[in-house]
Amino acid sequence: MMLSKGKHGSERVLSRPSVETMTTDQLTPEQKAVSGLVAGYFDSHGWGFGLSVVTRRDSVAGPVGKFGWDGGLGTSWYSDPREDMVTILMTQRAWTSPTPPNVCVDFWTSAYQAIDD
Repeated sequence: MMLSKGKHGSERVLSRPSVETMTTDQLTPEQKAVSGLVAGYFDSHGWGFGLSVVTRRDSVAGPVGKFGWDGGLGTSWYSDPREDMVTILMTQRAWTSPTPPNVCVDFWTSAYQAIDD
């Protein structure tokens, strides 16, 4: 639904402007500068309404415009509008630091390496 700009099939769930607002960085540089989230996180990410937004590519699996959420208890979800791709990872391992565990990094990298076009 988010990749379809708010529609599920022919049914409108959210307005297109709502989805665009949710998936666009809403933080100012001043807000990012004083954030205590994770050092350096906002160098390549922003925050829409309820989810993380990639603002600068920092890896093969980090294209600009990708949005989603990492759950510290072992789940991650991201959507990439450019690739029309949704990826979901569910593990049974809680994160032990703000840095994603290797299983997450490997999963996202593998998903992008599998694109064949």
